[in-house]
Amino acid sequence: MKERKLTYKDAGVDIEAGEKLVDRIKTFAKRTFDENVLAGIGGFGAGYLLPKGYSEPVLVSGTDGVGTKLKVAQMANVHDTVGIDLVAMCVNDILTVGAKPLFFLDYFATGKLSVDVAADVVKGIAKGCEIAGCSLIGGETAEMPDFYPEGEYDLAGFVVGIVDRKKYITGEEIKPGDVVLGLASSGIHSNGYSLVRKLFFEILGMKVDDYVEELRGKVYEVLLTPTRIYVKSILKLLDQVNVKGMAHITGGGIPGNLVRVLPKSVNAVVEKGSWKVPEIFRFIEEKGNVPEEEMFKTFNMGIGYTVVVAPEDVERAVEVLKSSGEEVFKIGKITEGEGKVVIE
Repeated sequence: MKERKLTYKDAGVDIEAGEKLVDRIKTFAKRTFDENVLAGIGGFGAGYLLPKGYSEPVLVSGTDGVGTKLKVAQMANVHDTVGIDLVAMCVNDILTVGAKPLFFLDYFATGKLSVDVAADVVKGIAKGCEIAGCSLIGGETAEMPDFYPEGEYDLAGFVVGIVDRKKYITGEEIKPGDVVLGLASSGIHSNGYSLVRKLFFEILGMKVDDYVEELRGKVYEVLLTPTRIYVKSILKLLDQVNVKGMAHITGGGIPGNLVRVLPKSVNAVVEKGSWKVPEIFRFIEEKGNVPEEEMFKTFNMGIGYTVVVAPEDVERAVEVLKSSGEEVFKIGKITEGEGKVVIE
């Protein structure tokens, strides 16, 4: 009887598929490289030269994921947008201190590797990096049989940015009389999807390709709209206006994120009705019978990013942001207080 030989492929890991993926994604990644990239996809490590022109450079790092929005992508078999979300969640975070993203790495984990699916995901990541102006210089693809159900995968992203120490934004200069500007989101972005999926697929019993008249699109089209990347608009603003504080509006909504940049001596009073709330949020609130307070604690409600400036800088700030293609609203003011966000 011939002795059976066990291979890694028999155990569920296809090394050749991984090599094919690397070959596919190199093209996407190279489009994001700038002159500071020393080594990229395929090596044991990736090098990046610190840009010149910084008197006291501070490296700023961030990491994040996409959450259960991935479930919707997997249900719809649409994988080329969640990579944009991944980049957005990371770069928008480090942007809040004034940091310009330099380079990005990703982690893709799955039970059985599909080269086509993984390539679509990385294609989206590369597109996100192009929008953000940073280089995709490395990552990891982990194939783990029996760890993830068939057809499922998870994502994590890692970004490193740079800012001069004297330009590092902390929010400590925010004072009463300052104005809160809100930049429009592109929709739900990447938070609150556990509630969203429960509403659409359990309570309402919808399918991903159902057309929703109120939302003027199919379920997956609305739910997979990529998170907006604010990097280039905000960096342009920072060159021209003294920005005192910024917040990326993610899980926790406006109250849970704007509060993170407020000094303990002030409040931010945010006025409902001062901006246009996208229909998707009205739909969720009404169809799910979700209390308004819960909506504001869970979703961005149409504001994906906030900027705090002095009253004399408001007009210029709005002008610069609009010239960059942003939809901007004056959503609130800073008052004396205890470091709280008040929605009224």
